[in-house]
Amino acid sequence: MKIATKLKPQGPRFKRFEFWTKVAKVTKPQGPFWQFTQLSLVELDASFNKLTYLPTNIGYELVNLKKLSVPLNKLRSLPTSIGEMKSLQFLDAHFNELRTLSPSIGRLSNLEILNLSGNFSDLTSLPVTIGDLTNLKELDISNNQIHELPATFGRLEKLEKLNVEENPMVVPPREVVNDGVEAVKMFMAKRWLDLLLEEEEKSKRVENEPAQGGWLTRSTSWLSSVAGSVGGYLGGGGNTTVADPYLNQQL
Repeated sequence: MKIATKLKPQGPRFKRFEFWTKVAKVTKPQGPFWQFTQLSLVELDASFNKLTYLPTNIGYELVNLKKLSVPLNKLRSLPTSIGEMKSLQFLDAHFNELRTLSPSIGRLSNLEILNLSGNFSDLTSLPVTIGDLTNLKELDISNNQIHELPATFGRLEKLEKLNVEENPMVVPPREVVNDGVEAVKMFMAKRWLDLLLEEEEKSKRVENEPAQGGWLTRSTSWLSSVAGSVGGYLGGGGNTTVADPYLNQQL
């Protein structure tokens, strides 16, 4: 395992498995070394081990971590506390056995690179909070079993690189995926807009549903910023609707 106080590891080296075995078995490691590490650690590489889980409170302990690499393990999930790593910019969890992602991942406001590829038959969906990663630039979810991107995906305005290869992708349809990341973002933004408008119509017919109203209110500012660009992408037809990909499933 590499431990450093800079992005390029320059600190003391520890055997990966021995160190993580200790962390996994102790709720809160003791001693001055660990207390110092909690505050100074900015990069953690725990790849090529047999990890089946990460410490539950890891996000609360490593608050200054910027880079977390845990590929080639047997992780089935990431702890909810990972959402507390507000400094995290890079997260690599490829080639694990991830079955789901905690919605708390949406709180990683500084995350720029996310690699969830190669979880194969285990990972079938992404949480809707993925749309809250507004600084995300690169996303790799290839070699999974994801059928549909979350409707909030269109909010990832800074996304520059997207790899969704080797997924049974239905939404967005294959022809949109083939047109590149900008086409995917625009398609998903239009889909999100349609869903919000549909919910708004429902809320007008149903009384005493404050949860729906609050959800729509929080989305108003985002809708205002994307409505124009979505309309332009679709040829200016503000009321144009896109056929539901589920009705015409052609990969």
